[in-house]
Amino acid sequence: MTEDAPRTETAASPHPGEPDTDTATARPTTPASPAGPASPRTPTRASRTALSALVAAHAISQTGNVVTAFAVPFYVLALGGSGVEIGVAAAFATAPVIIGGPLGGVVVDRVGHRRAAIVADVVSGASVLAMPVLASTVGLPFWALLALVFVAGLLDTPGQTARRVMLPGLTERAGIRIERSVGLLDGSERFAKLIGASLAGLLVAAVGPIPSLFVNAATFAVSAVLTWTLVPGPDPSRDGSASTAGTHPAAPAGERATGPGRRSRGRSRGRSRSDNTEPARASYWQDLAEGARFVVRDPLMRLIVALVLVTNLLDAARGSTLLPLYASDRLGGAASLGLLVATMGGCALLGNVAFGFVAHRVPRRITFALCFALAGGPSSLAFALGAPLPVLVAATALSGLAAGALNPILATVELERVPEHLRGRVFGLLNAGAWAGVPFGALLGGVAADTIGLAVAFGIVTAVYVAVTLTPLAGGSWRLMERGAVRLETGRTP
Repeated sequence: MTEDAPRTETAASPHPGEPDTDTATARPTTPASPAGPASPRTPTRASRTALSALVAAHAISQTGNVVTAFAVPFYVLALGGSGVEIGVAAAFATAPVIIGGPLGGVVVDRVGHRRAAIVADVVSGASVLAMPVLASTVGLPFWALLALVFVAGLLDTPGQTARRVMLPGLTERAGIRIERSVGLLDGSERFAKLIGASLAGLLVAAVGPIPSLFVNAATFAVSAVLTWTLVPGPDPSRDGSASTAGTHPAAPAGERATGPGRRSRGRSRGRSRSDNTEPARASYWQDLAEGARFVVRDPLMRLIVALVLVTNLLDAARGSTLLPLYASDRLGGAASLGLLVATMGGCALLGNVAFGFVAHRVPRRITFALCFALAGGPSSLAFALGAPLPVLVAATALSGLAAGALNPILATVELERVPEHLRGRVFGLLNAGAWAGVPFGALLGGVAADTIGLAVAFGIVTAVYVAVTLTPLAGGSWRLMERGAVRLETGRTP
């Protein structure tokens, strides 16, 4: 994705524009009501408050991450660091995604989504708080900064994954279409980038990078409190992790998964009554392998991971290294970078809202490819040509508007194809695969800036980005993105 992994942080609809998470492979397909998602519950104010609290917690947490993304490179510059050292710091900030994604995803499924989200916020906040505390007391050398950045990011991705896994259940209780709630969550991230970039630019320029990190620590604390007080615990009838995680094999994409009771009856034939007990829970590594098998066997998931891996690598080179260096050398510092990032976030938010009104009417694959190319091409080209700041802002605004459609499409497709009880570990693996190139991209951006120069580096990013993001137009398994694809596959299963 252009500035965040499609989630990395995200149910085939039997009718266009009417997503139903239950028609993913988690249970047999049932017709949905024309009015929206079928639900035996009547939406209440509490259910809608819970969904709003989840979205707000996600937005607040992401706002703090934007502050960190600004503060760390400018602190390295203040220490006299080079482009390579900025790339190293960015790599330490993003490498935890590759570790925390798959390993933390299994933990999310096993310990509970709400609990995982709260613990992730608390640990990440404590790690971020240690940075300004150490810098203000005994000092914060470069190696210590790298260690704390790594620890702070280690649980951040599992926390994001946990909130995304909780989204479908809260959405159903609130009586909202899944595409709309996915758009709300993605829109909250866009809004966080808008507010966080403006705040971070002003804070770094006014008080310096290290004091700005106090704000980030506070955002994690607020996010944890919101989740703890307003988001309810899992519903055993809806939360797949409570009853199925680690006890049943994953159903490959396109196959219907039978219910837990049906599997148990099939396996218990011939057993004595004394042996007819609760199935033994699978080990941690078996759970992880189960999620990995699903990702490997699903052709669309493989394509998505490969595409986003490349684009996230390029985005890391551009956003984590090239842009801070460009802003420092040619635009006057953090305030200009804050303007550009805020423009990207604000226009992506507008694009996200606008896309919500037409999402059920447009072809996903073509929209995804064209918007993806626009999300990275024009803005990178403007930097390559050395355009003045007003032109950079205009190009960034175009990229942001196009980017608004990307995460809602990806997150909805992932919810369609991933069984409910596997979502934590599968989403973690998808995030890890999509972010696998990010640390390398950040380092590559620093090396490119110090060797071939900023203009050539931005030119290479432009060419590769556009070429790669147009590949879904070639068809093939990319056609599985369209509505009804999972239902058609399921229909072919005896």
